[in-house]
Amino acid sequence: MKIDTIIGREKEIATLERMLKSSKSEFAAIYGRRRVGKSYLIEEVFKGKIVFELVGTFLKDKDDKTYKSVQLRHFYNELIDLGFDAGQEPPKNWGEAFRLLKKYLESIKNRRKVLFFDELPWLAGPQSSQLIAELGYFWNSWANRQRNIVLIVCGSATSWMLNNVIRDYGGLHGRLTQMIHLLPFTLKECALFFQKRGFHLSQYEIAINYMVMGGIPYYLDKLQPNMTLTENIDEIFFQNPAVHQEFKDVYTGLFASNERYVELVKILSDKFYGMTRNEIMKASGISGGGTLTKIIDNLLQSDIIREYPRLGGSREEKVYQLKDFFTLFYFNFLSDKSLQHGGNWKSIQRTAKFFTWAGNTFELLVTQHIPQLAEALRISTITKSFCYSGKTADGNGAQIDLVLQWAGERTDYLCEIKFCENNFTFTADYQRNILNKLDAFMNSKLHKPSHSVQLVLVTTMGLNKNEHSTSINQVVNFDDLFR
Repeated sequence: MKIDTIIGREKEIATLERMLKSSKSEFAAIYGRRRVGKSYLIEEVFKGKIVFELVGTFLKDKDDKTYKSVQLRHFYNELIDLGFDAGQEPPKNWGEAFRLLKKYLESIKNRRKVLFFDELPWLAGPQSSQLIAELGYFWNSWANRQRNIVLIVCGSATSWMLNNVIRDYGGLHGRLTQMIHLLPFTLKECALFFQKRGFHLSQYEIAINYMVMGGIPYYLDKLQPNMTLTENIDEIFFQNPAVHQEFKDVYTGLFASNERYVELVKILSDKFYGMTRNEIMKASGISGGGTLTKIIDNLLQSDIIREYPRLGGSREEKVYQLKDFFTLFYFNFLSDKSLQHGGNWKSIQRTAKFFTWAGNTFELLVTQHIPQLAEALRISTITKSFCYSGKTADGNGAQIDLVLQWAGERTDYLCEIKFCENNFTFTADYQRNILNKLDAFMNSKLHKPSHSVQLVLVTTMGLNKNEHSTSINQVVNFDDLFR
């Protein structure tokens, strides 16, 4: 069912509505980047049907006893606000809290009883084992047997959600009936958002906005339709001191020791195309043991960085790249002291720094829209995707932004990704360069002799055809990426 207040999210809405109509109790975990709209989705889908809701509170530098006391008091107050006569002091532990919740639920007559625990990692606190154990006992010993309970747990600390709920090998093992990883909007969903809010932005400006905000609904919601995109970006980011706190909020509470995580993403922001594990170790000084493994894994699971293969050398390299658009924008333009004092988006646009940033982040935007790219190229199954970095016959470097291989059609798609304000124009030098890349790839061990090659230009507006552009087989532009 379509919900007018929600853009996109069709699959997620369908999943949640099936849970509501189910003939058994349902238990779902929802996770995703902070500000991506998890809480909003639940509250809109289950509007008027949630019988108990509790939001965890982040408390910095508090011991476990104090942390737990605050969360339990909020739990108790929520029951009181619902009109439940607990008849006792606030619970001293999570076992007592869930016994009170059981009594409350037994006292109401709703056919389906939806429970929503938001920011569960903050609710659990530094020592999370007790809450998880009691939540598991509550579900296994009572809620699951009632056949009318819909239990939703939600959290922005993705790695915590995965380790303590989804991959839990205690009382919650195998108990989840649904898992939803909520992702940022696509370009198409951003366009629908702007249309619904009365904006009349071009695809170009929607893409620029995406490269700034990354399709995060919380940031999109701050845009005003009576202002230009440039004015909006200036007001939200450059003229707003709170943007620095927002950057901290993305990481604070997301991990146990957020300082090392910020340090690592800062290092990655200086190397747009990413770094290998050994390069990260050398730059950060973090040993290559469990600490670095944990940091990298948590950043991956939290949608802050991505892992991709870089091929073409003597061996395949695993590369880690910062992919959070807001973080990249912050480090490129907002953390620089010279820009904090008088800098603005209006003066930055069309400068060399702007085009370097736009060229890089447009490549990242394309990698976040691989399904749309594959559809435009009529690829039904991508066998493998990677970045190629090799050598031409004369020993010069040859990098191909994105290679898509489709074994079913014995075809390799070599994608050259170019940001441009207008149609892209090939020069004689550019044609020579791209043909050298083609030659390097076709003579590498990555190319099977039985496979054909398609040269693909992925750009913003399109291609000006001339005598130098004849080597390009297919062109993908905004019309394709916005599908």
